[in-house]
Amino acid sequence: MKYLITGGAGFIGSHLADRLVDKGSEIYLLDDLSTGRLENVEHLLDLSGVSFVEGCATDADLVGELMSEVDRCVHLASAVGVQLIVDRPLESMLRNTRGMEVVTEAAAREDVRLVLASTSEIYGKSSAALHEDSDRVLGSPSKARWTYANAKVHGEMLAFGYHKAAGAENIVVRFFNTVGPRQTGMYGMVVPRFVRQALRGEDITVYGDGMQSRCFTHVADSADALLSLMDCDDAIGLPFNIGCPTEVTIQELAARVVQMTDSDSRIRHVPYEEAYGEGFEELGRRKPNTSRIENLIGWRPRHSVETAIADIIAYERAPEPALETAPDLAAPPARAPSATPQTVPA
Repeated sequence: MKYLITGGAGFIGSHLADRLVDKGSEIYLLDDLSTGRLENVEHLLDLSGVSFVEGCATDADLVGELMSEVDRCVHLASAVGVQLIVDRPLESMLRNTRGMEVVTEAAAREDVRLVLASTSEIYGKSSAALHEDSDRVLGSPSKARWTYANAKVHGEMLAFGYHKAAGAENIVVRFFNTVGPRQTGMYGMVVPRFVRQALRGEDITVYGDGMQSRCFTHVADSADALLSLMDCDDAIGLPFNIGCPTEVTIQELAARVVQMTDSDSRIRHVPYEEAYGEGFEELGRRKPNTSRIENLIGWRPRHSVETAIADIIAYERAPEPALETAPDLAAPPARAPSATPQTVPA
């Protein structure tokens, strides 16, 4: 079985690549390295059956070439993170929507089973425990916060549309706050940001009053869900929540990070307007109902938020921690020099 992972050098993509390599699968990793990092997959690049292609999921020719070589595709490439979306809404939206158009069309044309990564953001402001058919309650289109959610919905509708019209074997997954090693804190990802601040002895900056709650899912559990769903015929044509049911407030999360790092950092509250600009809309609660995936494949998260925090602390304390630089979304993406996927030397 051959697999294509778009966003293969990213946070979730690199962990999924590790699992597929462990299974002896042949994989192609497509990434333009705008938010992904080659360091995430360097340990794989000398292995037989692993090919890295530097290029963008918006490149229809390149995606078509790669799709014709594989049996499965997991589309994870995305401009992601609240800070990045708010700061650069147009570039983020265009890249996300165009990438999903290219990938869903190519997968349908080449008869490749596709798992398309979506997000809990698509549910919007709803504070109920969210199941896959829950109504969406979003703010005004003029609010940059909602460009990411609407771009992902665009991709979901394409996936479902190709399934209904052409029988494409498409599966949609909606991630709820996946966290773990290799995740950057640069674009608003709260757990790695808190850990880095604590390890440096800086103030832990909690936005708002800290009473907003989230359910954090260890990336190992998310990767397990992806592996199981992509080979499940009964999952085709359906969306699935992937998330941990345990809620934690952001204030509690900050306190746990301070305790687990044995840090002297203080917790400092920052108004949303100062962090994201005037008019930003935050969500009070986001909790998944995961009964669909549990009933279909028996998946349940095995890791706690404390385990995720501990793993991130260990990663950040490792020698030579990764440097973070902002992506240049406006730059034209590089692409492979030929139609044949090229492995980049480690």
